Amino acid sequence: MKQEQSILSKYAIIQTGGKQYQAIPGKTLAIEKLEGEAGDSVEIKEVLLRKQDGKIELGKPFVNGAAVKASIIKHIKDTKKIAFIFKRRKKCRTKKGHRQPLTVIRVEEV
Repeated sequence: MKQEQSILSKYAIIQTGGKQYQAIPGKTLAIEKLEGEAGDSVEIKEVLLRKQDGKIELGKPFVNGAAVKASIIKHIKDTKKIAFIFKRRKKCRTKKGHRQPLTVIRVEEV
């Protein structure tokens, strides 16, 4: 329990790709595809909330001067999502699949 509290003493809520993620140093995240190759470093400046040393900063909408530094591990594709359209008594069936490209990052610093 004490170890969890020490890990969560420093984190941030970031926004990328229209979604929000909790960024904890050392944690890996699968986020919407970013530009760059594996091994490159990325800086995300859209920080909505930052907690550091028991002090919470809330942005309106973003925290000024805050950034999360991360490194790109690899690019992957998400699981396949199936869209099946069926109209009864019309012999109309359409099946489409989609795999969203994702980027796996490791949060280095908040």
